Amino acid sequence: MLLVGNGQVITRDATQPYLPKGCVAIQDNLIADVGTTENLKKKYPEAEFIDAAGKIIMPGMINTHMHLYSTFARGMALKDAPPGNFLQILERLWWRLDKVLTLEDVYYSALLPLIDCIKNGTTTIFDHHASPGAVRESLFTIAKATKEIGVRSCLCYEVSDRDGVEVMEQGIKENMDFIGHAKDAHDDLVKGMFGLHASLTLSDTTLAKCCEANAGSGVGYHVHTAEGLDDVTDAKEKYGKRVVERFASFDMLGPKTITAHCVHVNEDEMTLLKQSNSRVVHNPESNMGNAVGAAPVMEMIQRGVFVGLGTDGYTSDMFESFKVANVLHKHTQQHPSAAWVEVPTMLFENNPIVCQEYFEKPLGSLKPGAYADVIIVDYNPPTPMTSENINGHILFGMSGRAVETTIINGRVVMHNRRLQGIDEEQIYAKARELAHKMWDRF
Repeated sequence: MLLVGNGQVITRDATQPYLPKGCVAIQDNLIADVGTTENLKKKYPEAEFIDAAGKIIMPGMINTHMHLYSTFARGMALKDAPPGNFLQILERLWWRLDKVLTLEDVYYSALLPLIDCIKNGTTTIFDHHASPGAVRESLFTIAKATKEIGVRSCLCYEVSDRDGVEVMEQGIKENMDFIGHAKDAHDDLVKGMFGLHASLTLSDTTLAKCCEANAGSGVGYHVHTAEGLDDVTDAKEKYGKRVVERFASFDMLGPKTITAHCVHVNEDEMTLLKQSNSRVVHNPESNMGNAVGAAPVMEMIQRGVFVGLGTDGYTSDMFESFKVANVLHKHTQQHPSAAWVEVPTMLFENNPIVCQEYFEKPLGSLKPGAYADVIIVDYNPPTPMTSENINGHILFGMSGRAVETTIINGRVVMHNRRLQGIDEEQIYAKARELAHKMWDRF
């Protein structure tokens, strides 16, 4: 038994959302009890105790759209002219980078952002991977990294036609092999789903093959959806449908499917997303950085569309994504009261619901029976904190780098900013060596 107490507990449990002198009891990999520190210390006198010293105890953060493989792009110079639009970003950066990744690159480019996740209090990720030069075993390699670091993950490989039929078929097989492996393993930390790149790189023939392969698997699709206008134009010109309409025609939508971005969707597509209960994931920093526009998430939410929050690999810090989403939609709506409710709902309510489709126990809350994913954040409220103003304190007072302790699945993976059982310096040194070699091949 492990007690994490003497802190201000934000539970995300409606029955007791905030305990000013709270404590969380962990048994194995689950939350066993939540209450006052005084009561739980009396109830479990033999338990190990982690003293939060008055700081914030809260559930670990969840990122529902991540790209671990993008790590080695940091600081890399492009060899072509600077991109002038989103398609050129794909062609001149990402589609060149992913081609030259080896399995060793895949492993180390996963380890680094996973370490960063721990340091920023992100305990669960839904990753979307591509390495057309090393498709086979790529998801198993990432799973090895996530297990070693200790971050909870749901993995997929992005099937695409852009590298030819053989690589496309390898992608389908890698998805299905890993989905089957994850199911057989019954592992609380690693799950699988079926990845697709985007409509503009997937023919009808390939989509049909993917649907046939995934039929009966019980998992959904993870796909970039109408991220840029090129995706919409391609779908309309080639298939006479918009992107969401095209996916709907293949019966790919539903509560187990993640449609990432949805920047350029119209009212009819929003209706399809709502009716299918598909999981849209908003990635505000990525959309701004790629200059593709601001996703109409405020309108989607008003229309009943389910929207979660991710980072698209731009950061491992969900506190950061939370802040950016808030100000982005205030800016686009030109209204200072916009996004106060919608963005916290995306992160703190909807992301855990996405997890429910893949993980057996609840995530994103501190309540008995939930997975023991707990973080301690170094924050001392300068004004009163109550159950009604928690989100305001998080928005304006907390950041990922203020996370001191991270516990995932009941295991302490970082304590007082020190990683547990991870040779961080060795990993970073090897990653720099591999990144330098990859830049030469790029």
